[in-house]
Amino acid sequence: MNQTFDFDSLARLFATHGSGHYDELVTLTQHMLQAADSARQAGADDELVVAALLHDVGYLLLAENGDAAAFRDHDLGHEHLGENYLRPLFGDRVATVAGLHVDAKRFLCAVDPAYYEQLSPASVNTLRLQGGPFTKEQAAEFIGGPHAHDALALRRWDEAAKDANRVTPTLADYQPLLQRLAN
Repeated sequence: MNQTFDFDSLARLFATHGSGHYDELVTLTQHMLQAADSARQAGADDELVVAALLHDVGYLLLAENGDAAAFRDHDLGHEHLGENYLRPLFGDRVATVAGLHVDAKRFLCAVDPAYYEQLSPASVNTLRLQGGPFTKEQAAEFIGGPHAHDALALRRWDEAAKDANRVTPTLADYQPLLQRLAN
């Protein structure tokens, strides 16, 4: 299937399904905008900013398909759904980095006990559903894979993107960047 990027469709997906809270103090839209803003402020390149902005698009797609409520009790693989959605639109790096943000959490929890301690209760719950911290073997495989270090950066922006009072650029502010990077 050959997809082309349509900003209006993405904006509708955010407007329709991004305003709900997903067991955090922020909405899904706020969360993704904060992650992108953190990436931008850290000096990340454009592809990483887009990966941060759209890393949880799989949750929006699950909601679009009527599956969103089930994620509280089951791992629905939102990262894989998002990765598959992003790949034809923005290419391998954006899709892979976004798709690895769950594995990056599992890696960080395996190698850095302090990281685990700063997880929100919702992230602890999803970590459990996603298989828990990596084993030593899984951690070694992850860190040796493509885009692992980018995914670790995204994961840190992701975990910090839960401030209900933070002001960020809007999704529309990212439209030129999204249009420019779209395949």
